[in-house]
Amino acid sequence: KMSNITETTLPGVGVRHEFTTKAGERLGTITHRSGRRDLLIFSAKDPDACSRSVRLEDEDADILADLLGAQSSVQREQDKVRGEIGGLTLDWLPIATEWKCSGVSIADTRIFDQTGVAVVAVMRHGEPIPTPDGNFRLRAGDVAIVVGAPESIQRAQELLQRGVCG
Repeated sequence: KMSNITETTLPGVGVRHEFTTKAGERLGTITHRSGRRDLLIFSAKDPDACSRSVRLEDEDADILADLLGAQSSVQREQDKVRGEIGGLTLDWLPIATEWKCSGVSIADTRIFDQTGVAVVAVMRHGEPIPTPDGNFRLRAGDVAIVVGAPESIQRAQELLQRGVCG
């Protein structure tokens, strides 16, 4: 079921679109008459106040749309595959700069030993790197493609993000 998208004309500015996520958070965009776009994150305390705004150039908006579209497609494919591989989940974990394991080898993260989750591929600069070995270093901007039980994948993400590596 899709959330209701609200469209509001902002005289002299452009058009604002917004919706409320299933988690109850409000997100939106403003498409300015100039063509510029802003991504809006509304305040949890005051739903009428915008707590954060991110300016998106055309290329940024295209990349974000591609990412979200690709993730939706991947999720649909994951849903198809999930039942076929006995409760295992395939998931994509984008590695952010601030993650503790950015720059650390897969072996040194101890991801498999600690969570039972396997890194089966890495996307780097849009190119797939299948079956990386333990010496392969994860970098900010990579997307680790992992397989495991859903709850184990959550633990693996927490390990890569905040955990002790090495």
